[in-house]
Amino acid sequence: MPRTRPFAQVDVFATGPCLGNPVAVVLDGTDLTDEEMQGLARWTNLSETTFVLPPTSPAADYRLRILTPHGELPFAGHPTLGSARAWLDGGGTPRHADRVVQECAAGLVTVRPAGDALSFAAPPLVREGPLDEPYLNGIVAAFGIEPGRVLAHQWVDNGPGWAVVQLATAAEVLALEPDLSLLPDGMFGAIGAHPAGSAHDFELRTFAPRCGVPEDPACGSMNASVGQWLTATGRAPAAYRVSQGTRLGRAATVGISADPDGTVWVTGTTDVLVHGTVTL
Repeated sequence: MPRTRPFAQVDVFATGPCLGNPVAVVLDGTDLTDEEMQGLARWTNLSETTFVLPPTSPAADYRLRILTPHGELPFAGHPTLGSARAWLDGGGTPRHADRVVQECAAGLVTVRPAGDALSFAAPPLVREGPLDEPYLNGIVAAFGIEPGRVLAHQWVDNGPGWAVVQLATAAEVLALEPDLSLLPDGMFGAIGAHPAGSAHDFELRTFAPRCGVPEDPACGSMNASVGQWLTATGRAPAAYRVSQGTRLGRAATVGISADPDGTVWVTGTTDVLVHGTVTL
């Protein structure tokens, strides 16, 4: 029987109103079936819709299921930050004053305050290392670029299946006109450096045709795993800023910082733009 449930829509990583990546959050997903959750995720037509549930781990504050229009993800970054903000604004009380612990299919994820923003600790990678040649060739073909323009490449998979290539400049990344029909099951991106002295250090673009998301306006999970790769290999400093969503008319900023122990934190704004209910 349908019932009214608290609902929020949160803009994550935005530098101004409606300039980030929205996530829809159902704050009480109790007793919804998989089919009902997927139906709402298709209907919202956002990159992700999340459902807050009671935790099964005694260490967690809540459990989160994360759905794209085409299926479920074990982990995603901007839904993690946006759902934590919606849960807190909805009256959620964390077990510890300095952090929220989210349970999801990828395990436990720590979220902590970062000034007016929130940060999450990047989860462990499930796959890393250089891309295999056929997949790299597929990405290069989809981007329509010469192989020699790829400075480096890496599996940066923390659950969704991410792969990334590094180009020489942010301008090259922004100029890409990908043909996603050449890699319809792909989950991949490109990163390139902005000139020294710019407001951001890197430009990142993320493409997820497998999930029905041609280009993500701001991707926390890829920024997390790319941050683990870049900071661990010295390709980036221990703290840097990423611009994303430029080609989509957005203006997202993602902060990356690595602790001395190697833990990478992903920081972004979280603004609840919609408060209400949904009947499911």
